[in-house]
Amino acid sequence: MFAATSLTQSIASLGISMQRFKTGTPSRINRRSVDLTKLERQDGDEKPVPMSFENEGKDIGKSTEPCWLVYTNDETKRVIKENLHRSPLYSGDIHGVGPRYCPSIEDKIVRFADKERHQLFLEPTGKDTEEMYLQGMSSSLPEDVQIEMIHTLEGFENAEIMRIGYAIEYDCADPLELKQTLEFRKVSGLYGAGQFNGTSGYEEAAAQGLVAGINAALKIKGEEPLILDRSSSYIGTLIDDLVTKGTREPYRMMTSRSEYRLLLRQDNADERLTPCGRRVGLISDERWEKFLKKQEMIKAEEERVEKTYLSPNSELLKLLESKGSSPVSSGISLADLIRRPELDYASLASVDKNRPPLPDYVVTEVEIRVKYAGYIRRQTDQAEQFRKLESKKLPQDFDYSTLSGLRLEARQKLNAVKPANIGQAGRISGVSPADVAILLVHFRYI
Repeated sequence: MFAATSLTQSIASLGISMQRFKTGTPSRINRRSVDLTKLERQDGDEKPVPMSFENEGKDIGKSTEPCWLVYTNDETKRVIKENLHRSPLYSGDIHGVGPRYCPSIEDKIVRFADKERHQLFLEPTGKDTEEMYLQGMSSSLPEDVQIEMIHTLEGFENAEIMRIGYAIEYDCADPLELKQTLEFRKVSGLYGAGQFNGTSGYEEAAAQGLVAGINAALKIKGEEPLILDRSSSYIGTLIDDLVTKGTREPYRMMTSRSEYRLLLRQDNADERLTPCGRRVGLISDERWEKFLKKQEMIKAEEERVEKTYLSPNSELLKLLESKGSSPVSSGISLADLIRRPELDYASLASVDKNRPPLPDYVVTEVEIRVKYAGYIRRQTDQAEQFRKLESKKLPQDFDYSTLSGLRLEARQKLNAVKPANIGQAGRISGVSPADVAILLVHFRYI
């Protein structure tokens, strides 16, 4: 495979700023050549949760392919240290910036020299192959060194390497060049996604590809673009981080990056995003009806547990005692009982005489909503304040250098990013609350 060097030159000629990053991948190992009895077995969930909401309520079976844990040791460290000069990263052949959260094994040995060992995962790449992925040991060291260091691992003494690990250095666009739709501001109709936008990871790439593809289609159709905000999804957080703050290293999406992560749960992803998918034509009538029915069941059960009160009879008092929960002297709602740390929806079945039969996925959602209602309500209020600022639009052709009162840094940053709204402007590094106040006054929002 050859580098597409002229592609970078072509993109840069359009006035788009480019960056240089790097990434790596570990060796692939033949399962039959590893002594798995020396490794720690890691099985999948007994009752796996399907990734797609379309499979809710279906028996998707149990994962039969386990992963395995193995650790580096002093001998592994010795092999790597003695050959660091042969690593392109340390010899100076590679200059790109690597990912912070999944560094190469030689990076780990150097940066975390105090660690006695590093955890590695041996993962199957599929059911119909003997190829295993040695997660956590990506490397750009020569083949003979990789073979030697892998053979130092317990259980890998006779391991057969099916594909050697490697590192690549690549060009990517500065994401500050992008709109929230992932269209380039300088080139109408050109959209970016994935590593090209400065991210690292499969999920990050898939999320951007979906949004970029949707918006490209909507633009051709002359329809309103799809812009997911920070309070609606992790996709929205990822894109907002990229186009507002930019990145100087491969970006990975983590829950800690979102200030609204109590709202952005996996159990309510359909509630947050199915209406968006419906608007752009990706949700069938059948799936939409199923979604509406689920929301109705959740709402009805949530209301029922809030309004259903239990008297302090002997059966309830006995249950509370058995769970180590304080007794009650007057009527109490099911919701208030569910909110107690030592109780949950399932444990109250014996005293909840009128409980309707409900699917597990409805029960899970109801319990989360009820148990964490106070926290969720507080964060919902924060999200509403956020959306108010997001609704205050800013013109995309405005020259901020003409606006007196703004500091020089704010003028430069605002002209570079061209924020779509007041909320986004306030998240730009170098734009202060005082600068935001000037924008509010100038554009007559106060």
